[in-house]
Amino acid sequence: MSPLPDHDAAAAARIGAAWRALAAIADPELPALTLEDLGIVRFVRLRSDGVLCAGLSPTYSGCPASAHILELAQRALREADVGPCAVSQTLAPPWSSDWITSEGRRKLAQYGIVPPERVPSHPGRPAARALWALAESAPAACPRCGALQTEQLSEFGSTPCKALHRCLACLEPFERFKCI
Repeated sequence: MSPLPDHDAAAAARIGAAWRALAAIADPELPALTLEDLGIVRFVRLRSDGVLCAGLSPTYSGCPASAHILELAQRALREADVGPCAVSQTLAPPWSSDWITSEGRRKLAQYGIVPPERVPSHPGRPAARALWALAESAPAACPRCGALQTEQLSEFGSTPCKALHRCLACLEPFERFKCI
């Protein structure tokens, strides 16, 4: 005897297939990472009318890739054949760089981007804001040679969620993902 009624097992299978399909989507700006690596997929739920709903959080409120990511998610769910579905942008709670998985952090470093520091508290609290400022001001080790003698060239890199830095040892430019 199955521990779940047939309709519950079918719902769980749809939800699992949807999670797998969404998790495998490559980020359009950082194709070495997936939406799962970045912690963008916030939920997958089945509504009472049978529509599967997925919520995705943009990494940055002005992220130019947000609309494209939603389109990719809708396409992935259609191709996964999970039935009727809806994909929406979820703004609350706002995405945090703490949601980047350990695998995502490893991939960022391998890609040549310094991953953001983990900050243990919510940024809305005064003590946490100080921790975030401290994490952002700490020297970024060069992802190429490991030197700590680096400088920030610009608060913004190729995307608003990254800052442009340069290593003073090997003189190579690199980006650092911001604590958001």
